[in-house]
Amino acid sequence: MTLPLTFHQLTAQLITPAAFAPFGQVIFPSADEAPFGPQDAQLRLDAGIPRFYIMMLAVKGTRFRTITRHQRCTQCLGALEGKDWLMAVAPPEEAPPNPQDIRAFHIPGNCFIKLEVGTWHAGPYFRHPAVSFYNLELSDTNITDHQTCNLAKEFGLEFEIVGE
Repeated sequence: MTLPLTFHQLTAQLITPAAFAPFGQVIFPSADEAPFGPQDAQLRLDAGIPRFYIMMLAVKGTRFRTITRHQRCTQCLGALEGKDWLMAVAPPEEAPPNPQDIRAFHIPGNCFIKLEVGTWHAGPYFRHPAVSFYNLELSDTNITDHQTCNLAKEFGLEFEIVGE
């Protein structure tokens, strides 16, 4: 049975470390000689071979019907060239995620995010014609550690990120 589709708009809030804490970390620039500490990405990449690469994405709008998570590693994402972008996230505890817990963030180009292990995410989204992102995850994350919830089929929902 196909559920009728209900459309929801999520207003993106400007990302801050406190607001993003339930989902991961926001990493801002630090001085070159600053010692390692809690302001640095606290990574979990011990379940395989880390992969650090640049992915180039073309604009695809800001609507989504699926949300994904990775349960074996953290994931870091950041835009090159100082471009801003958007990401929707939900806490890692529930499967499937509670649609009421999905939040949207506007991420400026002067920082990157680290998604906590298991954090549900949709994106990155943006309004530029194209954006290149650096991505740190495991080499097989998208093959062996890619759990997706189809929000349209599971809950009859489609989301759009607006604002900011």
